[in-house]
Amino acid sequence: MTQRATRRPQLRADVRDLVEAGLLEIGDGAHIAVSAVFEPADHLGTLRPILIGERARIEAGAVVHGGVSIAAGARIEEHAVVGKPELGYAVGQNYPGAGAPTEIGENAVIRSGAIVYAGVRIGAGSAIGHHTLLRSLVVIGAGSQLGYGMSVERATRIGDGVRCSPLTHLTSEVQVADRVFLGAGIRTVNDKELIWRETGREPVLAPPRFERGAKVGSGAVILGGITIGEGALVGAGAVVTRDIPPGARAYGVPARVQQRKEETA
Repeated sequence: MTQRATRRPQLRADVRDLVEAGLLEIGDGAHIAVSAVFEPADHLGTLRPILIGERARIEAGAVVHGGVSIAAGARIEEHAVVGKPELGYAVGQNYPGAGAPTEIGENAVIRSGAIVYAGVRIGAGSAIGHHTLLRSLVVIGAGSQLGYGMSVERATRIGDGVRCSPLTHLTSEVQVADRVFLGAGIRTVNDKELIWRETGREPVLAPPRFERGAKVGSGAVILGGITIGEGALVGAGAVVTRDIPPGARAYGVPARVQQRKEETA
């Protein structure tokens, strides 16, 4: 029986140099587009290796930064950016452009034009939509799907099997539990006083929380510190100013609880 030859990508000279220097590891059967870019050094000059698993794909124009680990079968589509170091002002402090370990899980997909900052972790089988932004330290579980044009701010946590529809904004440190469904164009707020670089004042941030299986309709606005309870349903266009109990249904501006599961049993 004849053994199949291991399939190796054709690499540019500069990419081969990174491989030889131990700064780029490419698994068997991986596809590396000719125009893909690898940047192992962050803004401070720190070098971090880049790991690309078996059968992973890095497509045309994609940029992969140091510290990124791409698991087997994952796909980074055209012109996506992965592992970008955070540089400049954000959430009350300035960041120096340091890289960080960034994990893309097995068979995950980063769609064209998406930007994934350093320190992000994306679980197996999850998909990040076209032109969606994931800021530093975002964590996404397995089997979740984020639509196009979303913005997910620093340190947000998204669980397993979550569906987020296009153009939704999740502010920093939002907690989204497993099996939550968020409609399109949802807005979340974590700063009740809208403080930004005011001398002598620091914002007290209170991000919303979505408990397991909650569902929120398109266009809803969820204010700071609000919890949407397990299995609750918030109607489209609602403005939520108070916690919604588990299993409740809430609609309107401001949102009011209309029905609970136990009341219709």
